[in-house]
Amino acid sequence: MKFGFTLGACVLLSFPVLAQSTGEKNSANSTRAVSTSTSDFVTKAAQSDMFEIQSSKLAEKEAGAAVETFASQMVADHTKTTAQLKAFAQKDAIPLPSGMNSLQKSMLANLKGLHGNWFARQYLNDQVTAHRSAVSLFRRYAEGGDNPDLKAWAAQTLPALEHHLAMAEPLDNKFTSR
Repeated sequence: MKFGFTLGACVLLSFPVLAQSTGEKNSANSTRAVSTSTSDFVTKAAQSDMFEIQSSKLAEKEAGAAVETFASQMVADHTKTTAQLKAFAQKDAIPLPSGMNSLQKSMLANLKGLHGNWFARQYLNDQVTAHRSAVSLFRRYAEGGDNPDLKAWAAQTLPALEHHLAMAEPLDNKFTSR
C-alpha cells in the first residue's frame, strides 16, 4: 500500500517536468548562461528583426507621434542589422529563415486588428517582450557563440538592443497606465 502511494506521488510530482515544452526549456536557458548554436542564433535574430520591422511599419501608420518616432527608429535600426546578419549568413553559408515563427506571426496578426491606443499598448508591450528576448539571445551568443565574427557582431549589436529596450519600457509603461 505504501509503495503504491509513493509511486503515485512520484508520478504526479513528475508531470510538470514532463509537460515542459521545448520552448519553455529554451526560455529557461535564456535566463542562464547557456549558449545557442550559430544556426539557431542566426534564425532567431533574423526572425526577431522581421517581427520588429513589420510591426514597427504598422506602428508608423497607426500610432501617435511618440510611438511613431520609436517605430521609425526600429525600422531603420533593424533593417541595418538584417543587412549585416545576411552578410554573415552568406559568408558562412548559414541558411536564413523565410519568415517569422508562429508566435511572432500571431502577434503581428493581433496588431493588425487593433487601432489607436489599443494598438499602441499592444505594439509597445510586444516590443518590450521582443527586445528582452533579443537582448538575452545576443548576450548569450556574444558570451558563448562558436563563430568568432558573428560572436563579435552580437557583442557589438547588444548595446543598441539594450538601448531599444530602455526606450520601449517607459513608453510601454506610459500606455499601460492609461
